[in-house]
Amino acid sequence: MKRIEIIQNVLAANDSIAAQNQRLLDSHNVFAINIMSSPGAGKTSLILQTLSKLNKRLSIAVVEGDIASTLDAEKVKNEAFAVVQITTRYMSENCSLIANMISRAIQNLPLDDIDLLIIENVGNLICPSEFILGEHKRIVISSLPEGDDKPIKYPMIFAGADAVVINKIDLLPYVDFDVPSFQNTIINLNPTVKFFQVSCKTGIGIENWCSYLLNEMIPMPTKS
Repeated sequence: MKRIEIIQNVLAANDSIAAQNQRLLDSHNVFAINIMSSPGAGKTSLILQTLSKLNKRLSIAVVEGDIASTLDAEKVKNEAFAVVQITTRYMSENCSLIANMISRAIQNLPLDDIDLLIIENVGNLICPSEFILGEHKRIVISSLPEGDDKPIKYPMIFAGADAVVINKIDLLPYVDFDVPSFQNTIINLNPTVKFFQVSCKTGIGIENWCSYLLNEMIPMPTKS
């Protein structure tokens, strides 16, 4: 029982900081998304495609979460307006970003000059589902080579997603992945979820994904 109480206290404290993060972002008219997936599903590739399509229309900052390296931050730094790296290797919670990490990160960003904040979470389908960060939308990427059973094995992360991006759709003729079954499993967990089938390699579906982001940002006031 004590373990349950401690976990509940940790999550409550995280949620409180996350709410503060979102209020701060809202006060600067910054729209934030939290991108989650297993390693190799294509988080950084989707971010690079998003930057390529939208960085002439929006000022986009990226918070990169990794356990041990700055490799992904190096990849996006030339495309993003600003990048902050969070390395969780020596932190007690190293398998996911948590709200306190994001609180510190956004203090190092010029929020008045940013329209969209993309948070790339640590590659993991379990820990990130537990911790909200202050984001406005939670995005899960699942790629075809991973198989279509992930919503069955890791239901919590899909149940809390606002959108699911099915990446590497160009591989569909070559892998055993039942897209309708995958989507139906998630819909049973999360009836309002949005789906996007994309290939970050070929660009298929990226326009639809970016249109979704722009539409979700419409309620955010335009910066002067």
